[in-house]
Amino acid sequence: MSKIDDELLQTIESFVEQLKGLIQRRALESVQSALRGGAALPARRGSKLVGSALVATGFETTAKRSPTELAALIKKLHGHIAKHPGLRIEKIGAGLGLPTKALVLPVKRLISDKKVFTKGHKRATVYFAH
Repeated sequence: MSKIDDELLQTIESFVEQLKGLIQRRALESVQSALRGGAALPARRGSKLVGSALVATGFETTAKRSPTELAALIKKLHGHIAKHPGLRIEKIGAGLGLPTKALVLPVKRLISDKKVFTKGHKRATVYFAH
């Protein structure tokens, strides 16, 4: 083997060792977070809420919300849509400090109750209050 091949092999082995260490640390953090009752995995890419911050806002991805919590969120969501008509769900979530996933059921309820209507399709959907 040439000197370049040896250096290349050493660099790759060093990178693999660093990667193993990072993966082990991340796995340990996930387990510790899960044992503390926090979210084990970070939120989706692009979300402002990551890791245990989901718990701090009162939204856990695996927990079912109580009817009173859901009713309060629906009322809060309706008020926000009424004050800020024409926003996409991502902007509404950012305004409320909640991930988009937390707003799926409440917005469906508002639409079915005819308190909110939409324009557009898929990601271009914007929301307006009646």
